[in-house]
Order: sequence, then C-alpha cells, then structure tokens
Amino acid sequence: MSPWRFVTAFGTVSLLMDFVYEGARSITGPLLASLGASALVVGVVTGAGEAAALGLRLVSGPLADRTRHFWAWTISGYALTAATVPLLGVTGLLWLACALVIAERVGKAVRSPAKDTLLSHATAAVGRGRGFAVHEALDQIGALLGPLTVAGILALTHDDYTPALGVLAIPGVAALALLVWLRGRVPDPIAYETGAANAPATREPGRLPRAFWVYGGFTATTMAGFATFGVLSFHLVERHLLATAAVPLVYAAAMAADALAALATGWLYDKIGARTLIALPLLSAAVPLLAFTNTPGLTILGAVLWGSAVGVQESTLRAVVADLVPSTRRATAYGIFAGILGGATLAGGALTGALYDYSIPTLIVTVTAIQAGAIALLWLGNRSPARHHWTVP
Repeated sequence: MSPWRFVTAFGTVSLLMDFVYEGARSITGPLLASLGASALVVGVVTGAGEAAALGLRLVSGPLADRTRHFWAWTISGYALTAATVPLLGVTGLLWLACALVIAERVGKAVRSPAKDTLLSHATAAVGRGRGFAVHEALDQIGALLGPLTVAGILALTHDDYTPALGVLAIPGVAALALLVWLRGRVPDPIAYETGAANAPATREPGRLPRAFWVYGGFTATTMAGFATFGVLSFHLVERHLLATAAVPLVYAAAMAADALAALATGWLYDKIGARTLIALPLLSAAVPLLAFTNTPGLTILGAVLWGSAVGVQESTLRAVVADLVPSTRRATAYGIFAGILGGATLAGGALTGALYDYSIPTLIVTVTAIQAGAIALLWLGNRSPARHHWTVP
C-alpha cells in the first residue's frame, strides 16, 4: 500500500470515529446543563476530559514505544471510545454523565501516541504538514457528519438524547472493522520512513531534544487561554441565542472550518515551517471576543474561529513534534506533548468557565493577555529561518 493510501485509509478510520465522538461532544454542554450542571461544571468536566485525553498519554506513549505494539494500542483506544459514547445517552445522573464524558476521552489517550506514530511514518514520505493535514481533513468530515446526524435526530425526537447518541454505535463498529483490515495490510508502517525524514538525534540518547521542550512551553501557554466548546455551547443555550437542536449545527460549521484550517496551515508548514503557528494564538484570542457576545451571528462566527484554531492544534502541532523527535522516541514525545497539552487544556477549560461565571469582559482581557504571551514565546523559540526547525534562543 502506498503512503498516501495509508494516510487516507487511516483518515477514513478517523472519519468514522469522529462521527461517533464529535457527534457526542457537540451536545456535551447542553446535555450536562439539562442534568443540572453550571458553566463552571461544564468547563471543568470538558477541560478534565481533554486533560485525560492528553495527560494520560504520558503513560500510553512510553508504553507504546517500549512494547512497539502500536496497532494494539490504537485498536484498544478506538474500541473504548466506541463502547462509551452510546452509554452517555441513557444516563440520567449528572455524575455518571460526567464520568462517561471523561471515559470517552480516556480512549483517545490510549490510542493517540501509537496512532500518531504510525501516521508519522507515512507522512515522512508525503510531507509532514500535508500528510497530517489530509488526515485531519478526512477526520473532520466525520466531525461534520456526526453533529449533523445528532442535530437531525434531536429535532425529530424533541431533544431526546438516547436515540441521538445510540445511533453513533454504527460508525464506531465500522471504524474498528476498517482498522483491523488496515493493520493486516500494513503491519509495520515504519517501512515508509527513511533516515532522511527523521529529525536530528539528540546528543543524549533517551532524552528528547531541548527544542521540543521550548515548543511545549509555547503550546502550553496558548492552550491555557483557549475555551472549550462546552462553554461556548453553554453560552448559546443559556442565553437563549439558539435552540438546543441548532447547537450541533454550529459545531458542524466549526468542524468544517477545522478541516480547511488544517489543510491551509499544513501546506504552509511544509513551506515555511513552525512560524505558521502564529495563527493559533491569534485565532484563540479572537474567539471570546465574538463567541461570548449576545448576538447570534457573532457567536457563530466565534465558534467557527474556534474550529479553525482546533484545526491547527490537531494537524500542524502534531506535525512539528514528528519533525523535532527521532522515530524511536516519537510515541514517548507524543505522550509527553499531550500531557503538556492536557494540563494546559484543563487550566483553560476551568479558567474560561470560571471567568464566564464571573465576568465576560475579564475573560476576554485575560485570554488576550495569555495569547500575547504565547506569541512572544513563538517569536523567541522560532527565530531561525531554517525550514522545519524550532530553535532555542
């Protein structure tokens, strides 16, 4: 199988699985609110879910590198997510719904370092930025279809969450079947990668490059000032700006913007390197300025910008890691990088949720200041004109 076919097949797996969990995530805020959650609870739970999805990779990443069973980790993680999502629709207890939201994200933690490592081998042959971007774009087709399906079922059933989430079991089973087939066709994707595609090895074997840690500092800063969609959707429903059934449509629009932003920044990354990432703090700063107004059109535009920022996070951020770290340490690097992301995402979810309850103008000023700091770190850490190079000042 050619590298591009592998990338697109893996992207199709992600398409199907995003149909599952993005369909569920599109209504997490309203679902939790219907069970009695406040904005702070929504912010903390969705932030904690992302923290679990990212922070637990500190364990799964090194274990994947140590065992070299990348396919087993990938399949297990997808299976956990596929089993968890339909259960979310049948619980009537807030604490159980919160636990299921977090459990679904644990499945992502189990699979992601191994999955990204498998994908990084194929992208070495087709271009890091483009390969991860195409995968992300396919991924977001599922992220578009899932919320649209959920929105349609909610409209037909008068906001009944049980069938809306139950139907998501179908693409979950299909994704697992395709993944098992792909593993049989390409049992060892490292064959795609050549020595020329690897980042330079570190001076100290077993340690990650210093540039990786500088890059992690920039990423942590920008994500600490990034709101979760749970808080955005909470605002839309609680301020009566949109009906509950319309919220997944907004999320679908955000996911379409995600795909376009991933393709654009992935292409640009292959041209000019990590300086492309300046788009991330700029988008993140603009989100609360628009999304937390009381004008429906502006809040929708803010959600679209939120989706564009997620597109950069899910594609170009991962591509940079693959270029900074040799393949033998890549799953570990992805796990540590995700841990950094997780802590920052939890902080961002809790911070924006708490500030939303306290004062929206304070939220906007705080996020803007954080993103200004991220831009400063980006400038300091990436002054070299060398392509694909993150330098230490």
